Amino acid sequence: MTLKDLHDPTLAARLRHLLDHKTKPLGSLGRIEDLALHIGLILGTESPRLEQPQLVVFAGDHGLAARGVSAYPSDVTWQMVENFLAGGAAVSVLARQHHLALTVVDCGVRHEFTPRPGLLVRKVAPGTADALEGPAMSAAQCHQALEAGRDVVRSLPGNALLLGEMGIGNTSAASLLLARLADADLNECVGAGTGLDAAGVVRKREVLRRVLESHADARDPLDALAAFGGFEVAALVGAVQQAAQERRVIVVDGFITSSAVLVASRIEPLVLQRCVFAHRSDESGHALMLRELGARPLLDLGLRLGEGSGAATAWPLLVSACNLLREMASFDSAGVSRSG
Repeated sequence: MTLKDLHDPTLAARLRHLLDHKTKPLGSLGRIEDLALHIGLILGTESPRLEQPQLVVFAGDHGLAARGVSAYPSDVTWQMVENFLAGGAAVSVLARQHHLALTVVDCGVRHEFTPRPGLLVRKVAPGTADALEGPAMSAAQCHQALEAGRDVVRSLPGNALLLGEMGIGNTSAASLLLARLADADLNECVGAGTGLDAAGVVRKREVLRRVLESHADARDPLDALAAFGGFEVAALVGAVQQAAQERRVIVVDGFITSSAVLVASRIEPLVLQRCVFAHRSDESGHALMLRELGARPLLDLGLRLGEGSGAATAWPLLVSACNLLREMASFDSAGVSRSG
């Protein structure tokens, strides 16, 4: 995949000129101004509009969950998918509030769902394998999940994609990907996930250390992705690649979605130009992940739910940034005197 470099000094200068001449003290809208400029560069216009935004939650189960790396049993994955579809989850509420089209994708949940609107079944297998016993995914399965993510994005309208995920055990996959691809200390990458106590975190770290050691040769981004798993994480990587290719605004949620962006950016660094990072998760390791990505998140609210909830919470800031750029008067058009 080869992406166009969105660095456009001429457009950037025009956008900055527009922002600097709005009826306000210079720079007084702070990071909202930077966000408006960023979205304008992604969409390639001085008058950006966010159209038909899509919030997509990719779901899958993890074989490693049987090792006690989560505070919740694997059944919670399919139960939460049902909750998303019934409209009762946090992300469901936020999607309704902000008029975001919500789609849930079964990439590898250990459950058979009844077909209904809002659900896409792209199941690679009923959960990944135990990464302590071998790769979580075969190379073929990893490719299938990547293509599923690409296909989902291709099938959806709009110019903005908000990323979400669900999968008991997927903070383990994200921690392993961060440790390997950033060559980071595993202890800095592993946290409580869904709410492990101190003893649980120690156990989780020990399990993940063994997994990391057993896949010492998985250094390439896709090899690491296959080794450590997450059909939903692999589908997220494909979704990021496709959205970047289509020049959509990609709104990145928390720790797990950031791990998918990390993989995608190791394959093609220019995907990062298309990304807006919604928030800094309270999950241990996300601050390190964001530093590794060179990302400056919009919010820091102590969130650690996942699902795309942080992306949906940050969404109004993107809408405001675009509206201010398009609709706010300039000093000249409003007949307002400048300072000094």
